[in-house]
Amino acid sequence: MSTIEAIASGLFWPLATIGLYYLSKALYRRWPSLWLSPLVAAPAVLIVVALVLHTSYQDYMHDSRWLLALLGPATVAFAVPIYEKRDLIKRYWPVLLFGVAVGSTTAMLSAWWLASLLGLDESLRLSLMPRSISTPFAMVVSGDIGGVPNLTAVFVVVTGLFGAVVGQTLLRLLPLRSGIARGALFGMGAHGVGVAKAHEIGREEGSIAGLVMVLVGLTNVLAAPLIAWLMHSL
Repeated sequence: MSTIEAIASGLFWPLATIGLYYLSKALYRRWPSLWLSPLVAAPAVLIVVALVLHTSYQDYMHDSRWLLALLGPATVAFAVPIYEKRDLIKRYWPVLLFGVAVGSTTAMLSAWWLASLLGLDESLRLSLMPRSISTPFAMVVSGDIGGVPNLTAVFVVVTGLFGAVVGQTLLRLLPLRSGIARGALFGMGAHGVGVAKAHEIGREEGSIAGLVMVLVGLTNVLAAPLIAWLMHSL
């Protein structure tokens, strides 16, 4: 294989991933449907293309490794919304702190206990624990506690999609009139997908959801190793 062919081969999957993401995003804007969401449509098409071209997951990840490397800067960039919403944090910090602590603990413990109830092995249980936070945080936490980061990323996507759907149903059933409550519901239960859904509802809901998502991620980074150790000890 020539140098040009090698470069073209190495660029195919990253460019296909980015292109399908923006295409599905444009389609979702035009026809807002769960099935056209970038987190559903883009991976589905990529899987079909990979099967047709007989490309393994390892080959895809090898060619797209620089996209994965961008998760590091993305994690650091989460400091920006915290700084921008510092006045909001000062005003509502007791409520935000309590909600984030309870929500994060419930998410991690329920994932561990349900996985144990179903008889899943330890690596799967540890991979499931950080499923309720955004991908950059979740993969870091998964690696730190002994899980499989790539598998955790899949659980994160499934949790986000499920949380967004359930969140819409809960908004119809629960008398949540406060923008803070509605935004926190999506930020806690559906991380990145929830933030996008909250922005569709309103500006305040979207801002709160983004802030809660970041706070939940930071809480999990600090608390997940301790909770994993406690689970091992029980």
